Amino acid sequence: MNDDLAANIKNWGKEIGFAQVGITDIDVNEAAKRLNKWLQLKYHGDMDYVQKHELQRGDPAILLAKVKSIISCALNYFNSDENINCDGEWYIARYALGRDYHKVMRNYLEQLVHKMMSVIGNFNYRIFVDSAPVLEKPLAVKAGLGWQGKNSLIINRDYGSWIVIGEIFTDLELPIDKPHNSFCGNCAACIAACPTKALSSEYTLNANLCISYLTIEYKGSIPIELRPLIGNRIYGCDACQLACPMNKCAKQTIESNFLPRKEFKYTKLIEFFNWSEEEFLAKTAGSAIRRIGYERWLRNVAIVLGNSDYDPEIVGVLRAKQNHKSLLVREHVNWGIEQLSKAHSGYGRGH
Repeated sequence: MNDDLAANIKNWGKEIGFAQVGITDIDVNEAAKRLNKWLQLKYHGDMDYVQKHELQRGDPAILLAKVKSIISCALNYFNSDENINCDGEWYIARYALGRDYHKVMRNYLEQLVHKMMSVIGNFNYRIFVDSAPVLEKPLAVKAGLGWQGKNSLIINRDYGSWIVIGEIFTDLELPIDKPHNSFCGNCAACIAACPTKALSSEYTLNANLCISYLTIEYKGSIPIELRPLIGNRIYGCDACQLACPMNKCAKQTIESNFLPRKEFKYTKLIEFFNWSEEEFLAKTAGSAIRRIGYERWLRNVAIVLGNSDYDPEIVGVLRAKQNHKSLLVREHVNWGIEQLSKAHSGYGRGH
């Protein structure tokens, strides 16, 4: 009976739109030990919440009493349109170009739960989409959705690493799936591609150096020595994913919510910087980008402007915000102006 139910859950998930669905048990002891070592290295930056909820991450029963099985689900978000960023003027991580995946994933997970209940009746469950202290990637590996690559991301044989994941904790006792073997082998393309060497150690990410962390999670002044390495990246990075051989055969997403929204298509970098706070909030409504707020948005764009080729117009728009009310914005604006001045004078870009 439960074997049939597990098979049905996977079929229902595919019908709803999931790229893959897997099931695992609640044992995350080994993953919790690895997390503890990572925290001891202080690779989590200022994400104190990771350490604060370490106990909960190691015991799923804290999040749902009598939990017996975890259903792990993946959505493919890959979009093949690489020509939306004005010939490389800027880069925004692919997952963030459309609707916030948290909202899309949660909706899909709720649909799957409702389908299950319509067939077997009520059961206890909780849905998680990066919304609680859950060891999502280790659970996805255990559920057979893929393996954890040397860039720390989940890599699926059919969809590469262009997937987002979410979970359903349930008190149903379901047969579990077998994890996949890793296919990374001796490949180190992701490590070589990392602009800041945040992946200097295989399978270990130092968030303090990670461009995704710096442009999304980090709230302070981005270290001066790392600013030139950010290049044209406004939000997120993807460098390790773009270098991964497993992503060469990525499949176009069928989810329209993940396609680039018009607010980001073919928009010039200067336009991004000239957005008022009201425009930023309106144009990023329903987007993952909105979570960084207007101040950090300007901080990030100022860095990218500073890393651009010299252009008097760029210098002008930066100078227009030299008296911005935010000290954080002013600091990065002045850095951008300084960088462009060095490039124009032939002195070269300093750190």
